[in-house]
Amino acid sequence: MESLNPVERLASLQQAKTLGGVGSILGILSVVPFAGPVLAIVGFILVLIAVKYISVVVGNKSIFNNMIISVILAIVGVIVGFATVVAAIASFVGMGFLGGGFLGSFDPTTMPTGDIFTLGATIVVGLVVVWIFFLVSAVFIRRSYNAIAERLGVGMFHTAALLYLIGAALVIVLGLGFIILFVAEILAIVAFFSIPDQPPQPMQPSQTPMTPTTPSMIPPAQTA
Repeated sequence: MESLNPVERLASLQQAKTLGGVGSILGILSVVPFAGPVLAIVGFILVLIAVKYISVVVGNKSIFNNMIISVILAIVGVIVGFATVVAAIASFVGMGFLGGGFLGSFDPTTMPTGDIFTLGATIVVGLVVVWIFFLVSAVFIRRSYNAIAERLGVGMFHTAALLYLIGAALVIVLGLGFIILFVAEILAIVAFFSIPDQPPQPMQPSQTPMTPTTPSMIPPAQTA
């Protein structure tokens, strides 16, 4: 690990607190029309930087590595799911969809029922793929946040991590999972702003003082 003096340690955790808290707030603002996606991306980057700072300060590379793995899994899941859905739709409506002739070539009344069923099944498969990647991604987020909670003594990270995992698991149940994820994001804001200015020092094992032995009060045996 790179050597950090006390000033650098203090600055890094202060920056992590600010960047992580602000980034999480921007993540919640992703629901804002038009500007939401941009705010979410900016917030996401700020959270990544904050986690990196924490990882460096506490000397635990796995904190940032787990977060990076989570990001990669989420991105791959979205790409695979999106590609699956787009390929299914393109196959359903024909090449006219890709060539710009969608309205002129697509007539849903002439499509066989089997093709419609195949389209629906493929879209469902694509969404399930996204959900699986999203769920595994949440597992790595939980590992990262749990490590932060243990090293910095901020238990709120434990709670946020658990809710992220539960929300990801239930996101397939429309509405419920997203509500839990929203609550998890709020708790993440609280957790980041609760980061101490200095990392807690690991507790030293207590040494139990030796109890002095009391001299025996039994008189020596009398000899005849």
